[in-house]
Amino acid sequence: MNTLLCILIVLLQAVAPASNAGAHADKSAAKSVQNSHAPTKPNFVFILGEGHGWSSTSVDMDAKDPPSDRVGLTPNLEQLAQDGMRFSDFYATCPRCTPSRASFLTGISPAKLHMTYVNEGGVGKREQGGGKGGGGKNANADADAQQDTDKNNAQKYPLMKMIAPTPDMELPDEVKTTGDVMRAAGYATAHFGKWHVGRADPMKHGFDISDGANTNQGPDRGELPNPKQSTLITDRGIAFMREQVKAGKPFFLQMSHYGCGSEAEATPESLAETAQLLPKLSGKPLASAAGMRDMDKAIGRVRAALKELGVLDNTYVYFSTDHGTPGGGTGRGVGANAPLTGSKGSVSEGGIRVPFIISGPGIKAGVTSSVRASGMDVLPTMIDLAGSPLAKSFTPDAKLVVEGGSLKPVLKNSGAGNVSRPNDAIVIHFPHYDLNNGGPASAIFDGDLKLIRHYDNGKVTLFDIVKDPSESKDLSAEMPEKVNSLQARLDAYLKAVDAQMPTTAPTTTDATATGDGQPPTNPPASTGTQGDKKQKKGGGKGGKNNKNETTAPFAQNANGGKGGKGNNGANDVSGSASGSEKGPPGSLIARMTAFQTEVPAHEFDIVLMRPTETSITATVSVAAAAEAFIEYWRNGESTKQKNKTYSNYSKQSCVD
Repeated sequence: MNTLLCILIVLLQAVAPASNAGAHADKSAAKSVQNSHAPTKPNFVFILGEGHGWSSTSVDMDAKDPPSDRVGLTPNLEQLAQDGMRFSDFYATCPRCTPSRASFLTGISPAKLHMTYVNEGGVGKREQGGGKGGGGKNANADADAQQDTDKNNAQKYPLMKMIAPTPDMELPDEVKTTGDVMRAAGYATAHFGKWHVGRADPMKHGFDISDGANTNQGPDRGELPNPKQSTLITDRGIAFMREQVKAGKPFFLQMSHYGCGSEAEATPESLAETAQLLPKLSGKPLASAAGMRDMDKAIGRVRAALKELGVLDNTYVYFSTDHGTPGGGTGRGVGANAPLTGSKGSVSEGGIRVPFIISGPGIKAGVTSSVRASGMDVLPTMIDLAGSPLAKSFTPDAKLVVEGGSLKPVLKNSGAGNVSRPNDAIVIHFPHYDLNNGGPASAIFDGDLKLIRHYDNGKVTLFDIVKDPSESKDLSAEMPEKVNSLQARLDAYLKAVDAQMPTTAPTTTDATATGDGQPPTNPPASTGTQGDKKQKKGGGKGGKNNKNETTAPFAQNANGGKGGKGNNGANDVSGSASGSEKGPPGSLIARMTAFQTEVPAHEFDIVLMRPTETSITATVSVAAAAEAFIEYWRNGESTKQKNKTYSNYSKQSCVD
């Protein structure tokens, strides 16, 4: 019996190891099969928002007290920040969408690309295939026409001291984009949503699949893109990710969301939820916040899909926006950029400092980095994380050489470290008048300091943006040597990249309306264009200010508005009843028309009540024109008259 037991024990010991080995072999085989479909390279998902400022979301970008008063508005972005790293000092390269988006795509500054604005050349040029570099059949003709226009800027823009340059509207064919470099690194690439860097399809710029070269109106021209496109962008993105995971191929996906400027562009659910979270909001601020909540839900869907597919831990998910919130620093509660000063269109902090949040393999969770970074850093960071860092260029100022630097050393070091770029300082160059921004300007950053050069009035300001993020204390008088040093560095950079510069507007003493669309530069404050005799009766009829009514949004017709009838009159600048107030001279109509032509086509289309790229800029655009109205009307008019004229003008001209 004992012998039998011994034999059984020996047999069991012999069999047991073999069985365990078989079990381990089965697990290894299963793991091998699973890994055969899992890409060794990380995936990348970039979600780009439209005009969401530094303090618009419910994520505190500097993680300091007091906490955001919007907690709960964007819970998925809050979670992304908790799972990854937020950058407190991240900058869009321009306070306007097209230039900023171009830098995210190329790693090159708008100054070097000469893409510093949107659609300034004229009405709908990009959609019609014109504009400089537009590539359409009318491109050359339009460029020539623009040159002719620039020659006449003394008459076209009598209220402007500077003439803005004519920017390129199309991403150059030869420049490499994130789509190009990632595809070359073995990635499947896709772009869905707002493109807005020209008429060429993203598929011509390195993306395997896209939904078109969409502007603010989205692929369905003539209808509001959101909330429909917010859902479709996400659906397409998730389908693309599923296909690549199934094929075992690493992927780069960019989803660029559209803006939200009206309640019709947000889902009823998000409107109701936002109204409950932020009961003080109404109108456009409420709509903007609700649209942001819709985008946040889309981000949640994307991360849930990545988790379901088993690739979330191997995917870098990052979020940013193209520029600050429109409308100025009126407080976080109304969705602007406080405590930052300024807004969309301005090189002040509120126009260019934006959110940047990223999570992914090797990034420590819950970290806030104060390392300064910009949209130009995205491309070199991606390709570095993908294992194919960009080679250092020996000609860093060459047209197509990337200016950004990789953030990988910072991401892999708990938010600390340095970013190596061809140029040490970050420069924001915006040589345009826009949205009451004070005129063309450039900014350069150096450590804690930021210098701003204003070309219109020649003023130079210097701020310590670490101690003074609201840019309330100008240090230029206290630090003249630093001002001179930064000015020299700014000049050297702008020259090196061949930046387009604003030029001084010529002057003219002509004080009579020509009747051919060209306004007088210095008309007497009390003279109508039909002569002094009629002006004595109250102003006279306005002269013909433009044969093309599209550039005369403040005139009733191509002949301009009527002058007032004096103290007994009934007509104001727009031809509407104004009680007993004296109307402005008819020549003012020509001035206002000329001023409005400086405003981009997609903005003054709003005033004309035609389909437009965006509705959120309407109030600001009209306000800019109203400011010019007052500036002119100061000459020879009492304060009481000016205030009443402004009040009447504002009520009758603001279409939103």
